[in-house]
Amino acid sequence: MKKLIEVVGAVIYDNNKILCAQRSEQMSLPLLWEFPGGKIEQGESDVDALKREIREEMKCDLEVLEKATTTTYEYDFAVIQLTTYKCKLQKQMPTLTEHKQIQWLNAEDLHQLEWAPADIPAVDKIVEEG
Repeated sequence: MKKLIEVVGAVIYDNNKILCAQRSEQMSLPLLWEFPGGKIEQGESDVDALKREIREEMKCDLEVLEKATTTTYEYDFAVIQLTTYKCKLQKQMPTLTEHKQIQWLNAEDLHQLEWAPADIPAVDKIVEEG
């Protein structure tokens, strides 16, 4: 049985655009797009994990709003349970530390990117909601 890894992702809104992050060549699932975030540590809430991961990965702080989706996807290496939250940036803009690049897109343009499979249900829901 594959290991279950619980992760959180931030659907970050700023000026009616959504932050999309491209995984680097060194990461698993290289060059696919995702909502940034990461693993939930033991004893950590979803919201605390999300704020910590975004501080570590993008050097910025979030206001975490409502939950967007929870999806489970089985990869070769593990089963990922991804919970995404709608978020707003606080003061500073993201700084890349791990990702290859970011783009700010309107919801209707999200399908132009090649997303990591676990992120696709969240993308679909955001596009539906407009």
